[in-house]
Amino acid sequence: MADPPNARQYGIKVDKSNAAAIDAYVEYHRIVGDDDGGVMMSPEEYEAYKRKVIPMRIKNRIYTSYTSPSGMDCKMVGPETNCFCQHRYKQHQTDFKEIPAERPIMLPCKVSGCRCVSYHYVPLNGGQPIRCTCKHMADEHNEKAPYVCKKGGCTKCTGFTSSFTCGCGAGHKEHRMMIETGEEREARGHPVGQATPYQAMGGITGFSSLAEGYMRLDPSGRGAPDEAWLDQPITSHDNPFLRENVHSIKAHQMAKGAAGLPGLDQRVFDDAEERMSAMRRPEESEMDYFERRYQERLKREKAGPSRPEITDVRPGPRKALEGPKGVKSKTSTTGASSSKR
Repeated sequence: MADPPNARQYGIKVDKSNAAAIDAYVEYHRIVGDDDGGVMMSPEEYEAYKRKVIPMRIKNRIYTSYTSPSGMDCKMVGPETNCFCQHRYKQHQTDFKEIPAERPIMLPCKVSGCRCVSYHYVPLNGGQPIRCTCKHMADEHNEKAPYVCKKGGCTKCTGFTSSFTCGCGAGHKEHRMMIETGEEREARGHPVGQATPYQAMGGITGFSSLAEGYMRLDPSGRGAPDEAWLDQPITSHDNPFLRENVHSIKAHQMAKGAAGLPGLDQRVFDDAEERMSAMRRPEESEMDYFERRYQERLKREKAGPSRPEITDVRPGPRKALEGPKGVKSKTSTTGASSSKR
């Protein structure tokens, strides 16, 4: 798409000292957030703030996620993730001097005038919030449970509910908000990541946390497939990337065997059919080659999938939650705080 006639592009160049200043400001904003009230702290105030807050964040970090009935974290909430009240996660209370003893742990919104009593994630359908069964968007509902519609003339809505289906296959109303401590998260067999000084990191423990649960291969997602599934022979029914690189994959495996490295599949003739089929035959045109490969794939598909799909979304060491000793609970759920929405 061409730029508008009056559009101008500017290239900004900075030297090393200015680049370091920009990095320092980004670091400052990630640590302080909105706690400075819009007025940047002095260096002395900033250092005092870090001495006070960072040890508390590392010790009492709260992990927040949107969890499926199977225990999979479908959405790891981060500092910029919106709440039902339309404010971001970092605008809610996430720093605690002491972890509250009562469950569920409440994360109220800190924005003046907002009546949100605890953070509540709303999935997106594309780039906009999901709709309620009353046909109105989530942001047109009250920010307090049961989230009744505020739209004028809407009298049938008794509370926000949606027919939206998550990528994990479960409906929105079957999911729950999971707000938990590091110990409670480890008890579920989910990763806690490394200690971080940044504000409102929620459930973010690494780059994989940015993906949806059914796409993540760590224990908080669908988990990694076993070696037997990964070591299946490559056929014409597999992903084009695998078929394109079948020769280099086998060469790599053979090289590992020559070097005496562990974990080698010694079956030399695995993938032999696919490797031979992937080679262009004498006097075969490019069109004939792709047509032959296409027909082979159709034949494979009729015979059935050679690589079955992974249907179990609960691999790994997931465990039922057990409440820590001496913790009072307001709900029947012990350990981590959770609430069905």
